Formats: sequence, C-alpha cells, structure tokens
Amino acid sequence: MSGNQRKSGAMVSTGNPLAAQAARDVLEGGGSAVDAAIAADAVMGVVEPMATSIGGDLLAMIHQDGQPVLSYNGTGRAPLALDEAMVRALPGARIPERHPLSVTTPGAVRGWWDLHRRFGRLAWRDVFGPAIRHARQGFPVAKVAAHEWAIFDFVLREDPVCARMFRAGRPPAPGDAFRNPELADTLEHIAADGPDYFYRGPVAEDASRAVQRMGGVLAPEDFERHAGDFVTPLSLEFHGARIHECPPNTHGVAILDALAAVQDHGGAAEDPDTWVHMVRSTASAMAAAKRTVADPAGNTVCTVVVDGEGLAITLMSSVFKRFGSGIAVPGGGFCMQNRGFGFSEPGHINGPAPAKRPYHTVVPGMTTRDGEFLLGMGVVGGLMQPQGQIQILTRVLAWGWDIQDALNAPRWRLEAGDTLAIEKGFPDDLARALRASGYGEPHAAAGELAGRSDFGGAHAIFRAPAGNLQGAADPRKDGQWLSALRPR
Repeated sequence: MSGNQRKSGAMVSTGNPLAAQAARDVLEGGGSAVDAAIAADAVMGVVEPMATSIGGDLLAMIHQDGQPVLSYNGTGRAPLALDEAMVRALPGARIPERHPLSVTTPGAVRGWWDLHRRFGRLAWRDVFGPAIRHARQGFPVAKVAAHEWAIFDFVLREDPVCARMFRAGRPPAPGDAFRNPELADTLEHIAADGPDYFYRGPVAEDASRAVQRMGGVLAPEDFERHAGDFVTPLSLEFHGARIHECPPNTHGVAILDALAAVQDHGGAAEDPDTWVHMVRSTASAMAAAKRTVADPAGNTVCTVVVDGEGLAITLMSSVFKRFGSGIAVPGGGFCMQNRGFGFSEPGHINGPAPAKRPYHTVVPGMTTRDGEFLLGMGVVGGLMQPQGQIQILTRVLAWGWDIQDALNAPRWRLEAGDTLAIEKGFPDDLARALRASGYGEPHAAAGELAGRSDFGGAHAIFRAPAGNLQGAADPRKDGQWLSALRPR
C-alpha cells in the first residue's frame, strides 16, 4: 500500500448526522481531523445534551503519520474543598449517583483548546459555527436521543433551572425541534474569547454558584486550576496490529488485559468455548481494574475522524450519567457532569480526595499496523465501553470481519453478580454455552441502560488493505459516517 493510497481519503463517523455533516464541512474547508472532531463534538453537545456537553469531560487518541500514537486526558478533578469526612458521612461512605458532591471540574472546553493548539489548522472560532447555529436556530431531535430524553426526564426535575432548560415533564418526541439559545450564547463567547471565558470568567462563577446552591463545593478556583495532559498510551500487540488505549484513570488497561488472554487462547468465532473464554477473560480484567483503578457506568459520545494528511483522532466526551448531575448552569445552556460518582469509598486507591481525578469509563481507542493508522474506534455506554471494544476488535482483527458487520453483530454485557445480558440475535448455541458456564440472566429493567443502548454504541473508521477508508456507525445509535473530499 503506497503512501498516496494510504492518504487518499478523509472520513468522519459520529453519533448524529448533524455532527457528521459539520465535521465533513470542516474537512472540506481545509480543516484538520482535529478541527473536524471538535466541530462534531460541539454539535453533539447541542443535539445530545443527555450524553455530553461543555459541562463534561473529554479524552482522545491521536495518530499522525511518522509519530507515536498520543493520548489526551482532559478529565476533571474533584473540588479542592471536597473533604473525606463529607463522603464518610454519606450512606455507605460513597458519593451517590447525582449528589451535588458528584460534580467534578469539566474538562471538555480545555481539551478542545489543547487539541486545537497542537493539531488544528482552521482558526479556533471557525470550528464552532455549526454548533452555535443548531443551538440558536433549533434542530430535530433524533430517535434514540428522544428515547433517552424521555426515560431520564426524572433527572431534570430536582433543579428548577435544569427543569426549565430541558423541558422536564414534556420531553421532545423524535423529530421535534429543540432550541438552546443560552448554550448558543456560551459557545459564541468561547469561540470569540477562548477557554478563559469558561475557566476564568462568568461560566466558572455561575457554575460554582449553581453547584453550591444545591449543596456541592465546586468553586471558581477549581476551574482556574484545571489542566489536561498529553500522555503516552498503553498498548498491546494483537493479531498483527497494535491496540492503543488510554492509561489510568480510565479502564483502558482492562481492554488490553482481556485481549491478551483472548489472543493466548485463540479459537474460532463459531466455537462456544471461544466465547466462554472471552467473557471470563473480560470479567477477570474488569475485576482487576476495579481493584486497582475503581468501579461504575455512564453515557458518552464518540467521534472518529481521519483527514487526507494522515492525521486521525478518536475523540470521546461525556457528562457521565444521562444529563450528568442534573444541575444546570443558569444562562449557560448545559448540565454539570457527575464524575465524582466514580470514586470508591475513602481508603480505596480510588477513594475521593481534593483535586483528584476519579475513575473514568471513557476509553477512546486507536489501532495501528506497522506504525500506520488501521482503526479508530470508540464504544459509548459506560462499562459497555471496554466490553464492546473487546468484542469488536476480536471480530475484526482476529476473525477478519468487515468493520460494519462487527458493529452490527449482537453483543453480550457483563453485569453485577455473575450475570450476563445477551442481545437479541446472538446465536442460540453460543448463548446456551454462556448460560451453562454459570452466567445467569439479569433482571430486565428500563433504567440507567435502556433499550438497545444497553449494548453500547460504536463508531469507527477502518483502513482497508487497499488503502481506502471504511466508515461504520452503530445502528443502536443515531450516528452516521461520511466521506469527505480533500479541499482544493
């Protein structure tokens, strides 16, 4: 495969058609893959407010021809005023799911800025036009987003600002128009003034007051001190390719540990023993991560972009649980995340502490072969993220599946108490073998993981042997992939 073949195309795969179109327009306007990913992620914060926003965190994996793969950790830290005694006084000595103490400093806006400074080609302000336009003029709410909006309507009711902002009690139906002019105003200021407007200006003050009003301790100083990090990812050689994952505070290590065991075992896709071993390996790897990194589950969005110059990025952002903490920023147009729920009890390695990052479920992935881009992928859905990656990577790299077929295929999901959810359509003989191996069926319930999103949502771009790019978008989500022409 020649270098010209390798760089012959540009492509985006992301969670909503409006975000995909924004990214393609940026690519065709001369922007880099990072410019396009930021544009798409900003749009995702408008059209899927239950999943991500400027009140959440960001992680990314970047590959540039001739350079080592790079990881960016834009996760926020606990407030400086978070005291261990506050947590010990809570039931079970744990921060509850949407408690005001669960709010951590959001890292998405600083993450966009850091990525843009290093890899951007367009002017900073130019990547936010689509997000601002959709927020101000309105957009049709997509089918899966509307479904989740309705299920998690109860989250919106505790904070009157949040209830007003996101229509508590009357969630939009699929196709309904929704406008968020307050978010449009905030994004316009960020586009004009950079991240300081968010971290050192009125947003930090308004967000801190909102959280403190509900009983939290986040303060403007926490915003001012926030910084992201470019770090070296963890990696593993797997069936002739190298899998790159984010290091702790994420559970990327669980993906690599499970894949190492899967590779050692081998086995064919149609052999039930192969699947039993894969599930057991995943359970063991995730249990080790829980002991050494931590626990829980959440909601995320993923964008993968490859440009015509050899730059590729998998970017994922999240407010954790649907609508995060349920605490909205007056005049800001967004909810604050609740990543502090990811802390374990005091005394655990992942126990809460001032300015400490909690265990994080977001794990953007990047795969190379002989140092060249092969696959960018992310799976949204809390603890489904590592489990989905393990299943998809095995299907594509070990068994040679087409990337879209691998995303379409039914999945399994490990749950508490040695139970295993198995998606409809999974082969009966394989499902029987998994049940016979001791994994029971979980109680069916529509709750934190509802509908087909129980089994995650993946977006990916794969470099085929001939050099062409192949996009893939998960049918469980509202996403889309689009090819882009190289700018003239």
